[in-house]
Amino acid sequence: MIKKIGIVSRYDKHEALEMVEKIIARFRDEVDIFLAPRTAEHLGDQHSCMAIDSMRQAGVELIISIGGDGTVLRTISKMDDPLPLLGINMGTLGFLVDVKPEDAIETIENVLKGFTYTERSRLAVQLNEEYLPCATNELVLITSRAAKILSFSICVDESQIDELRADGVVIATPTGSTAYAMSAGGPIIDPRVDATLIVPLAPFKLSARPWVVPGNSKIGLTMTLPEKEAAVVVDGQHTYHIHEHDVITLTKARNPARFVKMPIDGFYEKVKNKLS
Repeated sequence: MIKKIGIVSRYDKHEALEMVEKIIARFRDEVDIFLAPRTAEHLGDQHSCMAIDSMRQAGVELIISIGGDGTVLRTISKMDDPLPLLGINMGTLGFLVDVKPEDAIETIENVLKGFTYTERSRLAVQLNEEYLPCATNELVLITSRAAKILSFSICVDESQIDELRADGVVIATPTGSTAYAMSAGGPIIDPRVDATLIVPLAPFKLSARPWVVPGNSKIGLTMTLPEKEAAVVVDGQHTYHIHEHDVITLTKARNPARFVKMPIDGFYEKVKNKLS
């Protein structure tokens, strides 16, 4: 039986905060409940407030995320060693959130009796000497000025695989292969496959095509033209600006993301139902 849970929610959506209150009312006598800071602030409940990155140390065994995929990605990015996460869909597509709002209470009742989880690889990201948040979906290198092309090189395990002029590039995990990378023309990768996907964005080169490389590869991106500024975006949540000679290095993260396994959790069915 689970004894401690954390809850994080969209704080700009009334329905999500109402769901948090409903969960608290139903389960507060059964488990200790901790709220992420923004959620606690909007509910006026500072007594239960706890930083997400402190929850594991406090003995929290499960995080319930109420929102969409963005809420899930923001939550995971705040944890070096992510706790298992159960997503309740208050967003639109909800590819990373499996539970409908009307099924939330019953699902949580079952999960609190015990659960298993699946692990999804993440990418560790380094900008020069600085470590950025890990990417669960993808890292995107993209021009920071509309209609201006970038020039950059891509290396895998110290071997240059391409030097491109393009709008940018997406480096994605199998989880992220159904997100921006797919929209840019990359293949969908089963999350059980240990791989990393490299997808150029609008390359000015006929031979430029997506690459699928081993998941334990070391990938390097280097800007090669002066006076060109680019943006690095991690999971659509964290943005950094880079310039000529800056180097981005991506490797497999030490700790994966973890998602509570649902009774009906087929990857292919989800792709068919949500992306067709």
